[in-house]
Amino acid sequence: MTTPKPRSDAAETHWLSLTDLGRIYGISAVHCGRLLSDAGLRQGNGAPSTQALTQGLAYQHHPHSPNPSAVWNGQGCALLLEGQGLRPMAENHLISQWADLLAALVQGSPSISTSAEEMAGDLPEALVNPVNQELKQRGCSFQVRRQAQPKRRASACRRARSSSSRS
Repeated sequence: MTTPKPRSDAAETHWLSLTDLGRIYGISAVHCGRLLSDAGLRQGNGAPSTQALTQGLAYQHHPHSPNPSAVWNGQGCALLLEGQGLRPMAENHLISQWADLLAALVQGSPSISTSAEEMAGDLPEALVNPVNQELKQRGCSFQVRRQAQPKRRASACRRARSSSSRS
């Protein structure tokens, strides 16, 4: 007997193995499983807890098997893992790239015609705090100011394309 797949509010739930879920955050399946266990979502034998199943955070194919096989709701578990301080690897990479760019702009170069302040205006709002933390850890004095971010306007390339398409 299998447990029914829980309904999800999302259009499509992404069910992931512990390995795939851990990979998103750069951690092993064992570490990921331990974090889920610490949150009360996984039993000692590796099976999802009743709480995980009723909350739609896990789906178990063969619940009475000696080796329980379960998949985990990627979006639901992401909230839990990120609440514990983990960041997706892709986001970490993006934060690092922004910090590299802004730190280089602060140092300056005669061949660069933009400033760190100008470039920071393109930084997504959700990355302001993590990029500022990264800059601080690197010993860079520059910090992105939230109020300094202007509303985005159409770029010159986009304006040129739209005016040429009208011709």
